[in-house]
Amino acid sequence: MDDRMDILNNNLTILFIGFNPSLVSAEVCHHYANKHNRFWKIIYEAGITDKLYKPEEDVSLLSKGIGFTNIVSRPTKSANEITSEEYKKGREILRQKISKYKPKIAFFVGKGVYLHYSQRNKADWGKQKESVINGVTDFVAPSSSGLVRMKMDEIISIYKKVNSISHLD
Repeated sequence: MDDRMDILNNNLTILFIGFNPSLVSAEVCHHYANKHNRFWKIIYEAGITDKLYKPEEDVSLLSKGIGFTNIVSRPTKSANEITSEEYKKGREILRQKISKYKPKIAFFVGKGVYLHYSQRNKADWGKQKESVINGVTDFVAPSSSGLVRMKMDEIISIYKKVNSISHLD
């Protein structure tokens, strides 16, 4: 698998985990680069970042304890194009990454990402009662895709809940 999009390091406070790169993100090699994706605005308005970052600044967030990866590395137009075999392989690779890097919080950008990873049937928004990897807190939030039909204020309020467990500087 091509993990050239990964932005990983030890001692991360938050590791953001998406479904897979969009075609735009893969082309420019930066996370959440599609102009319809609201990720950067959401994490700023939720107080996770100190300013409104641009996709091309994603690597600079490593110094603030924030990293990025996906459950599947193959870019697609839509997450609906990901196959069950890709999820199966991606789940194992993601578990290895989380075990190796041990972020404080594995932050799943999309409930579907978490359900494929954890192999659970359901999950509530926010901190999960049980984590898949010991020592890492699993946190589930709505996808930042413009296709998500939740109101922005509602999405931001869910993302804000991570601040009580992350203690980002």
